[in-house]
Amino acid sequence: MAPSLLFDLTTLDLNAVAYTLDQIRAFNPHRFEMEQLSAIVYVDPPMHTLVGLKDVTMDEFWVRGHIPGNALMPGVIILEAAAQLCSFGHKLLNPHSGFLGFVKADETRFRGSVKPPAKLYLVTRLKSSSSRRVIADCQGICNGHLVFESVITGMIL
Repeated sequence: MAPSLLFDLTTLDLNAVAYTLDQIRAFNPHRFEMEQLSAIVYVDPPMHTLVGLKDVTMDEFWVRGHIPGNALMPGVIILEAAAQLCSFGHKLLNPHSGFLGFVKADETRFRGSVKPPAKLYLVTRLKSSSSRRVIADCQGICNGHLVFESVITGMIL
């Protein structure tokens, strides 16, 4: 049985943008092929909840080789996108902290696939955030379906 969603996306205007790609770049150092967020569409600071968007296109670096003729977004890239959202959320709460590195994923389940072109909505709820560490519940929703869930831990490197 699939878990309940961390956030009901139907309550949002998914075309709204709270933070643009350029604004994300001010928080996250990832660039080029490793830049896995397109926008932040919602931030709820009191609940430590964020919703991010990854526009999955046919131009992704992995499309050509990850299942030729039937491109499938690799799970590790989905997790990386969620980790980048966690990093962004941490920097909002702790603007003077250093780089937050992805160090652990627990209770990870892949429940569906992401095939380009698609919009992958990432939801994170920071369970614990300090100047040195973050633990967050994360989920990904694509085409209205939960495609993954994980508990991600990051440490200041």
